[in-house]
Amino acid sequence: MALSLYDLSVPVFTRGLGQLAHLLDKGLAHAQANDIDTATLVGARLAPDMFTLAGQVQSASDASKLGAARLAGITAPSFPDTETTYEELQARVAKTLDFLATVDRSLIDGFESREVVVKNRRGEMTFTADRYLLQFALPNFFFHVTTAYGVLRHSGVPVGKLDYLGKF
Repeated sequence: MALSLYDLSVPVFTRGLGQLAHLLDKGLAHAQANDIDTATLVGARLAPDMFTLAGQVQSASDASKLGAARLAGITAPSFPDTETTYEELQARVAKTLDFLATVDRSLIDGFESREVVVKNRRGEMTFTADRYLLQFALPNFFFHVTTAYGVLRHSGVPVGKLDYLGKF
């Protein structure tokens, strides 16, 4: 059986967000066990010019929900990026997973050539749906999930590669 555009998108985003939720859970457990204020983790970053953990989680959420919505030709829910607590970050991931569960396969499969336009501060980028997923949405999503992992690891949270990859 050939992989479809849906198979390469929504389940991949869902799995990645599930692993991000797992990483956040390990971060919370580490903070509680070591009497660390979770605000320290929420505001942690790898470099001064990079997003904090909060920004990485928000960006992973946005990349997945916008990615799926653009592929499906629907409007993604708007989340205002106001999370300031660990619990709010965990809720953000859960809300994103809830949205992904509503995305109908029939809106994505067969629409590999659908035009996808991404607007940013530099202008517009235009892709076909398949190129958008493979060259922009997935790399962007995994950049932010990986960076969130790096922030937690750098902050002393005992996470390793299998925490990132998950069970198979």
